[in-house]
Amino acid sequence: MFLDKLDKYNVVDIMSTNIVKVHYKSSRREAIKKMLDQGVEDTVVYGDEEKIMAVLTFKDIIKSIELENDLEKSVNIIGTQDVVDIGADEKAIEARNIMRKKRIGRLPVKKENEIVGIVRINDILNKVYSKIDKMYETLESVLNNIHEGVCVIDKDGMVLLWSKQATKLYGVKSEEIVGNKLEDFFPTALLLTALEEKQPIENVYHSPRKGSYVIISAVPIFVDDELVGAVSTDRDITETANLSVELQSTKEKLSFLQLEVNKINEGQHSFHKVIGKSEIIKKRIDKAKKVALTNSSVLIGGESGTGKEVFARAIHQASGRKGPFVAINCSAIPESLFESEMFGYEGGAFTGALSKGKIGKLELADKGTLFLDEIGDMPLYMQAKLLRVIQDRQVVRVGGEDPIDIDIRIISATHRDLKKMVAEGTCREDLFYRLNVVNIQLPSLKHRKEDIPIFIRAFMNEFCKENNLSLPKIDAEVFHILMDYDWPGNIRELKNTVEHLVVFSKNGEISKSSIPEEMLDRVHDVDSSITVQTYDLKENIKNMEIETIRKAMEAVDGNKNQAAKLLNIPRSTLYHKIKFCNLVEYL
Repeated sequence: MFLDKLDKYNVVDIMSTNIVKVHYKSSRREAIKKMLDQGVEDTVVYGDEEKIMAVLTFKDIIKSIELENDLEKSVNIIGTQDVVDIGADEKAIEARNIMRKKRIGRLPVKKENEIVGIVRINDILNKVYSKIDKMYETLESVLNNIHEGVCVIDKDGMVLLWSKQATKLYGVKSEEIVGNKLEDFFPTALLLTALEEKQPIENVYHSPRKGSYVIISAVPIFVDDELVGAVSTDRDITETANLSVELQSTKEKLSFLQLEVNKINEGQHSFHKVIGKSEIIKKRIDKAKKVALTNSSVLIGGESGTGKEVFARAIHQASGRKGPFVAINCSAIPESLFESEMFGYEGGAFTGALSKGKIGKLELADKGTLFLDEIGDMPLYMQAKLLRVIQDRQVVRVGGEDPIDIDIRIISATHRDLKKMVAEGTCREDLFYRLNVVNIQLPSLKHRKEDIPIFIRAFMNEFCKENNLSLPKIDAEVFHILMDYDWPGNIRELKNTVEHLVVFSKNGEISKSSIPEEMLDRVHDVDSSITVQTYDLKENIKNMEIETIRKAMEAVDGNKNQAAKLLNIPRSTLYHKIKFCNLVEYL
């Protein structure tokens, strides 16, 4: 029987070491973040000398949140419990008896007065099942009274047990599936993968149907080193996911924070992820690193596809600001929706508004960074409202009256000439100076061609890894063509082109035939144009002059006064040549 087998194990054999521990003075926000990071639904609250004060679930903490600032309150406020624990060297059967007697689903484990693990119901079910053919009645009684949906199959994939919770989750009755092949009902079930690969699969997120969410774990079962079947547990987290309906603002903020914390933890937006070794890009990185440590507004300029958002995210991560990075594409929001997206709205503020209202992007960015991409496309009336927010550090939702204090750092980006827009009256001058405290102009790819091979290698590695492809070789002629191309779409175009090259590579090699035809035509046209102009002395002198001005501007990081001295010409002459040669990156 199940209990006989359980008696042969100690607690240390069945406990989980994937635990979250928080001090009783820790905030609820910190507890939630730790649980999200480690993918568990509970946390052990301890006091002095690691005294266990409570075992709280994600659901317990969410229920205790009534106001937004409740996130900063101590987990201790939720209330201590009469918590029992067990020693790591105790018998596993004792842990099971305690949990049954106390009617608890989690039991902390201590060793030498230190919390070393936790026993959960599913730990017992996943790790100690054996001789399934002798325990059907006992298991059905246990499984039908836990929250997890459980399925047990034999080595041939035949369903032996199907719990009531599994029926609730998937809409398939026990009498329909037991005795039949699991594959006939769920061809892509993770349980079949665990059985075939003889490896456990843990904590996989899945939505079996609309509005329903589960976490699945599947474990193969061995008896005397022989594979006899497999068991899966499906935890229903739908209630947790939908728990804060009445706390809509907090729910949206937590979801947003979870995504952003994951991104930051993966380190995918730090400066060391910015690709390039050219002098011009290294200078831009150094400038961005310096301004990141301040709260100054930053305006990032450059053509489309030059990596403006990559720089903005890197600045945010290096800033140390505690809030999230919230990005808004000003060119993608209809003018009629701009104000509600930025400021949020109260319930019933206008026809079609959610009854509970909605939090705006400005509020979401509190304590963090607001990234305004394509700021040049923001309507004039919104520019005035944004200026007021920057000055007052407050927002008022649409349909609301009470101002809400916010602490945000603004980073803007555009490919347009904002100075020209100010002169034309399509951009407010006062807002321009507020946003343009520090200006970072990102060079186009054609001005940093030495970085092209680095980008190609990086994009190839990324694409091949994501698609489980072997890394192809690149013919030297292909490199020559890619270096000669002027890349009007910049880094974004290069990335798409690399994917095209890999897809159309042959026999593990990228050749000229892999290159898109329109690119070959463009390179050919450029080469023909250069051939015709090769002996045009006036044109060659102009090109040399342009290249010299660019090198001088790069050497002094865009300072026109210093560049004029370096070139030994009056500053007015330099301004004239920059305008005449259409060097828009230095206007």
